[in-house]
Amino acid sequence: MKLFKKIREIKLSPVQIIPASFLLTIIVGTLILMLPICSAKGETTALLTALFTATTSVCVTGLVVVDTYMHWSFAGQLVILILVQIGGLGMIAVASMLMRLTGRKFSLTDRMLLRDAFNLNTDSKLLSFLGEVLKGTFIVEGIGAILYATVFIPEFGVRKGLWRAIFNSVSAFCNAGMDVIGPNSMGDYKDNPIVMTVTMLLIILGGIGFVVWFDVIDKAGEGIRKRFTPKMVIGRLSEHTKLVLSFSMALIFGGMLLFLGLEYNNPETIGNMSIGGKLVNSLFESVTLRTAGFTTFSQSGLSPASCLAAYVLMFIGGSPIGTAGGVKTVTMFLLIMNVRTYVAHQDEKVIFKRRVSEESMRKASAVVFVGVGAVFVLTIALSVVNPVPMEDALFEVVSACGTVGLSRGLTPSLGRAGKIVVIIAMYLGRIGPISLVALFSRNRSGNNRINYSEGNFYVG
Repeated sequence: MKLFKKIREIKLSPVQIIPASFLLTIIVGTLILMLPICSAKGETTALLTALFTATTSVCVTGLVVVDTYMHWSFAGQLVILILVQIGGLGMIAVASMLMRLTGRKFSLTDRMLLRDAFNLNTDSKLLSFLGEVLKGTFIVEGIGAILYATVFIPEFGVRKGLWRAIFNSVSAFCNAGMDVIGPNSMGDYKDNPIVMTVTMLLIILGGIGFVVWFDVIDKAGEGIRKRFTPKMVIGRLSEHTKLVLSFSMALIFGGMLLFLGLEYNNPETIGNMSIGGKLVNSLFESVTLRTAGFTTFSQSGLSPASCLAAYVLMFIGGSPIGTAGGVKTVTMFLLIMNVRTYVAHQDEKVIFKRRVSEESMRKASAVVFVGVGAVFVLTIALSVVNPVPMEDALFEVVSACGTVGLSRGLTPSLGRAGKIVVIIAMYLGRIGPISLVALFSRNRSGNNRINYSEGNFYVG
């Protein structure tokens, strides 16, 4: 708490404090992971390896240069799990939780910081929202761990099975994609309905956003009390919830059908599976590409067409105010809507009978533009310092920027400079959308006091 207080006393703006909190957590995590007690062999871990692991944990990415199951001791894995939980919720949210537990009062600055950390538009019921987020997170992760335990305890024993269940549940919900199951990771469970279903549900619940959670729960509860029909309950959902759920389902099932068709006869992915296995693993691939990073088959076996689809899904990512990364579903949909309304010569952008503000459209355009620019620059940088096929370099960078954690086998073979490029990509991917939206949300009323006459520019 003293550390959090010192950060606030530096007089940084929320736009600066949020990235700084992630950076500070990464540095502390790196120093701890370097300790011999965190290594399975009882040796000091190299600085770059510890830095990479701390970054991928805090940024809930999942790319690893050493095997999480083999390299790290129980203490090291526990540190990684804590970093994943902090990264999923955000350092500001965790620090605010500690302030609330210790009875500390929230100043106006604290509330503004927490609001920006969650990317909310209002301070109304902010502390109540924080409490619901934390309670919901631990309940869902707890249920996930219990369900996982029904599979892992019979296989690994009580102690090891329970630890694997807890680790996997937190990692899946936070969309981190790291595991301590064993050398084959999720590949051994591609035919296990419990493990596959629980993992996908945790990823989706973490990725759709907390605001959507609470809206669905509130409207469903109201519907039960007042005996509304399902259609009436759906109609009372907020426009944000409707957009997130509909677009997310379109991406998930559209991606499933795409991978099923493209990889149906590919023996390196799902080609040798049964029809049911192909369906389930295509669905799992579509879900996990939305920033989770778990996989049941090698990504290096994907066809070029499937790689292109993967780039798009990884770049879009999950939804706002959740644990997922990427530019977010709402952002991408608004960008598509902007193009559609221009082509259709419409003046207003309307979604579910609600008008979208021009400010929101500008934010969406800016976030996507900066995201594409970051991917472009970092892919070139990675190709220069670590010469690899462009297809693999782009997959690695998009995965890192989208905090996905999937790789075509490139991560362990990266050189020092390559690792640094990916570390930068993971960090920018985690804080980029949050910081950009917070930055673009600031009051800029005094920035354009001079009105110029309209120019004549030829576009297209």
